[in-house]
This record gives sequence, C-alpha cells and structure tokens, in this order.
Amino acid sequence: MSPNHKTISRRSNQSGFSLIEVMISMLILTGGLMALLAVLGLAMAANQTSQEDLIARQVASEAMESIFNARNTSQIGFSAIANTTATPPGIFLPNSLPLLCSGADGILDTIDDTSCLTASGAVCPNGGVECLTEPGPDGILGTADDVVVSLNNYTRTVTITPLLENGNVVPTLVSVNITVNYTVPNTGHIKSYTLVDYISAYH
Repeated sequence: MSPNHKTISRRSNQSGFSLIEVMISMLILTGGLMALLAVLGLAMAANQTSQEDLIARQVASEAMESIFNARNTSQIGFSAIANTTATPPGIFLPNSLPLLCSGADGILDTIDDTSCLTASGAVCPNGGVECLTEPGPDGILGTADDVVVSLNNYTRTVTITPLLENGNVVPTLVSVNITVNYTVPNTGHIKSYTLVDYISAYH
C-alpha cells in the first residue's frame, strides 16, 4: 500500500501547462509569425521592383550624360540647354515623353528623337520605344530565342530652369531635373526617380 501511495503522491506533484497558458503562447507565436510574413512580403515587393528601379536610374543618367556630352563637345551652345518653352527657347521638349532614341543631334528628348532598334536591327515594338534584349530560355544572348522587352511603361521629363542669385538670373548656370516615371508591372503603381544636376557654361 505504501509504494502505491508514494506513486500517487509523486504524480500529483507533477504540473503541466494550463489551457490558458497554451493559448497565450499560441497567440504570441502567431503574432511573431505574422510580423515575419509582413517583412517577407516587403522584401519580395522590393525585390520585384529592383530591376525597374535600376532601369529608371540608367534612363535618367543616360539623358543627363547626353546633355553634358553635347555641351562638352560644343555641339550645342549653352543657351540651347533650355526647354523649348523657355525664353529664349532651347532644344529640350518639356513634356513627359516616351523613351525614344536620339536622332541626328545625339541628344535625348529633343525634336528629332527617333525609333529605337533591337540588337538585331529591327524597330523596337510599341512605336519604336526603347527596348532591351534579354537572353531567352537557352540563357545565351544573341540567339534566336532572345526576348525583346519594351520600356513602354516608362516616361522621361527633362525640366531645365535658370538659377537665381539675389533675385537675378545666373547667366552661366542652369538646373537640370530629369524625372523618370514608370508603372510597376502587375500592380499598376506608379513610381518615379528624379536626377538633379547643375550645368555650367564652362567646361
């Protein structure tokens, strides 16, 4: 009798988790998992738009470089580095424009911009809007299965404004603001990237 009594006594001293304690720990665990899923969702969204962000930066830099190059080679005078709506008028169109390739002047977003060509020499789809050629299923660029990706969801705006000092226009310095807007695929959200630089008459 005595050993059985000891066993029962030992069992009664053992304690486990109550139902309330288990439910509270499940709620805490669920909250932690939900926070982890939210962070994972943000990371996936950022990863999805990273390529588009890179293209936007490249497109803006390309336009800025064409302006600097035209000035440095004396292809255009400093007074021409202005929008067509300025007084006196310059050569840069002021509106939000599709990404076309530079024409005879070699400068982007001017009146003579023309259709872009693919790597194989064909006109890019969507009215000649700039396009990228990516390797197809074989993973090799320059083969028959290459994929042409149009950048028709991008637009670029070049805004050139004179700088003021004590209320007077600085005749040898302008601010160039290049804004690239693009629609994120599968979401419809519009994002933008802006590049601002100053161009001097001296180089």
